[in-house]
Amino acid sequence: MKLNPDCIRDILMSIEDVTEYGTSFEYSPDDKDHEKLLKYSSKEVQYHIRQCEMAGLIVDVIPAYGGELMIVGDLSPAGHEFLANTRKSAIWEGVKGVAGEIGANSLSSLAEIAKQAVFALIKQHFGIT
Repeated sequence: MKLNPDCIRDILMSIEDVTEYGTSFEYSPDDKDHEKLLKYSSKEVQYHIRQCEMAGLIVDVIPAYGGELMIVGDLSPAGHEFLANTRKSAIWEGVKGVAGEIGANSLSSLAEIAKQAVFALIKQHFGIT
């Protein structure tokens, strides 16, 4: 399966929406609670949850019932950083555009492009050259 950056971002946003200390995120194929994820197949969401885990964006992932139910403890600090750097749609679309132009669509590349875009915006804001 190809990596879908939009699915990754929507998963992270969905996890952020529901998790707090002592409350985890749960996803199952018949789940209708996470509106941002309804546009993806259950297999796509499950695959991308695993990709998020392997990339260190989420923690405490527990697959149950053969992977049909996915329980996620929370975002990791790297997951929070990724969301903070891509929260604004204009920045996210720019990040995907740059990634597509240079052919670097890995999660680490997307995270680095987003980090550099935010850094450039900060420099611009403060008039730093």
